[in-house]
Amino acid sequence: MNEQKEERLLDLLCKRVSEGLTADEQTELSELETTVDSPVDLHSLELTAAAIATSSVRSDEQMPDHLKAGILARADEHFAEQNKASDRVVRTNVENEKTSMPIWGWLGWAAAAIACIALAVNIYQTRSDDRATGSPTPTPVPQIVSPAEKRQQFLAGATDVIRADWGQGNMKDLTVGGDVVWSEAKQEGYLRFRNLPQNDTSQYTYQLWIFDESQDEKTPIDGGTFDVNADGEIVVPIDAALRARGAKAFAITMEKPGGVMVSKREKVVALAAVKPSTA
Repeated sequence: MNEQKEERLLDLLCKRVSEGLTADEQTELSELETTVDSPVDLHSLELTAAAIATSSVRSDEQMPDHLKAGILARADEHFAEQNKASDRVVRTNVENEKTSMPIWGWLGWAAAAIACIALAVNIYQTRSDDRATGSPTPTPVPQIVSPAEKRQQFLAGATDVIRADWGQGNMKDLTVGGDVVWSEAKQEGYLRFRNLPQNDTSQYTYQLWIFDESQDEKTPIDGGTFDVNADGEIVVPIDAALRARGAKAFAITMEKPGGVMVSKREKVVALAAVKPSTA
């Protein structure tokens, strides 16, 4: 068997251990095994494959040190004997000028098998970290908090919340319900809408404007853009570009995709005025 066949046989054996073979590959492997004219200990490789396969069985405790040491010691003894046997065969073949496998091929087989045993021990130790229940430690799944849930948490924690209800803008055919809540201390707030139409994102977007005591009414604070892709009640977090001080009103306009720096307020969808405190 030439060097190419030897390498192919080793490749197929490793693949059978790690991921399995197709029907064609199994047939090829069987044919190659019948052509091996050397004392290759295929049975030892099969045992190594079995060790890796059985290592997937969950264990409630780590492999004892003495057992691990015993496995490695037996592996050393096993391959020492194999090397002696292979040396005898190689010497005989050299004398007869009929070497069926070069010594480097034998070293390759031994190295591959030792690596397989090391892999089996490593997998065993990794799997042994499972809980006593026999189930692996579950990976924590990040909890996704919806804008509506964030709004509830915000209302429960903020102490200076102002609230304003949405009223009609200059688009008389739209009647939008809901409200806006805002905390100046936290610089955080949420918009809640009912009956706000879904928008064609290729045509326009919605944009929030915050009117406060620090800005001229002609240039209110940009509160961020958003789109509506579902019917029913929606909640949108406010994304103010500047710090708002003494918010007096909020407005929703329809703008070109991406929003604008300054709105002409040609299409005001809804307005929410903050009522003066009676305290």
